[in-house]
Amino acid sequence: MRIISGKYRGLKLADFDGDAVRPTADRVKESLFNILMGKVAGADVLDLFCGSGNLGIECLSRGAASVHFNDASATSIGILKKNLIRLKDEPTCKVTNLDFSVCLARAGRFDLIFIDPPYRMEAGVQALKIIGEKSLLNDGGVAVLERDRSFSGEINGLNVTDERKYGKTYLTFFEKV
Repeated sequence: MRIISGKYRGLKLADFDGDAVRPTADRVKESLFNILMGKVAGADVLDLFCGSGNLGIECLSRGAASVHFNDASATSIGILKKNLIRLKDEPTCKVTNLDFSVCLARAGRFDLIFIDPPYRMEAGVQALKIIGEKSLLNDGGVAVLERDRSFSGEINGLNVTDERKYGKTYLTFFEKV
């Protein structure tokens, strides 16, 4: 796992032992950031199920104004902190170790929200419902759901604007209504 572009390009991130965490593959991450081109620089970002911080650190590398990293797993937060220490300068970030619903209840508004829960959980759709209800996306903002199947249904306050499949991974993009 490495940072693909920006000021931390090539930085290798600390990995998890075992298979408890499934980081976004480099190929999928590269495609994701090609789609989001022009939306990252200056953005306020929430990496809701951050794991190692792979997506949020990529955003910092590409010029995001701030990143709020959250994960319910203390192990994930430990790996994230190891990765943040590797950054050359002091990034503007916040780290919380909360259940996603508690994090969203306390959250402000964001330009980008990454929702990449463990595939066995249905937390992604639940998180989107809270994001839509609380209007947590700024105008022009994007929420990205990563999971192992296509999204179907509707989320009050959000519209699906795109969906892409990469192997077994689906990325679904949502914008505020």
